[in-house]
Amino acid sequence: MTMDLPIEVAGEGDLAALHVLIEAAYRGDSARRGWTHEADLLGGQRTDIEALAAIVGDPGQRLLVARGPAGLAGCIQIAVKDGGTGYLGLLAVDPEVQANGLGARLIAAAEAHLAQLSASQVEMTVIRQRTELIAYYQRRGYTLTGEVRDFPYGDARFGEPRTGDLAFVVLAKSL
Repeated sequence: MTMDLPIEVAGEGDLAALHVLIEAAYRGDSARRGWTHEADLLGGQRTDIEALAAIVGDPGQRLLVARGPAGLAGCIQIAVKDGGTGYLGLLAVDPEVQANGLGARLIAAAEAHLAQLSASQVEMTVIRQRTELIAYYQRRGYTLTGEVRDFPYGDARFGEPRTGDLAFVVLAKSL
């Protein structure tokens, strides 16, 4: 069953709810209720209010949110880099409502926004150990580029690694 919740651009009033949603989807025991978590690879925080405020306040970025009856059910970050390449990040769906199509709807909305912003391609990074998530994106038309980027070890803003071999793979898709 697809969730037909409204998807709109987040504002400053959404920051606290966004933070709760993202942490619940990515970290700790709450994340383990869903299938897309990083809780076994990383502890600590996934993001903080300051980082979210920087995204919301940056005219070159947006956080799209899906609003449900009980509050935010999902979000996704978009940005356009120099050269017209779009970026997707921070895709989070409340673990209680995962596997119902909301993630795919958020991705489609993000891609539509990026196309309106004249992006011809979109890329994302995913921790290479998250093979199920990589496969999910591949089913949505993304391909591995072969590029691998370093994980920011030592920067607690990105979490506390539980393994020493984390890295990001880059996936891309033409719009």
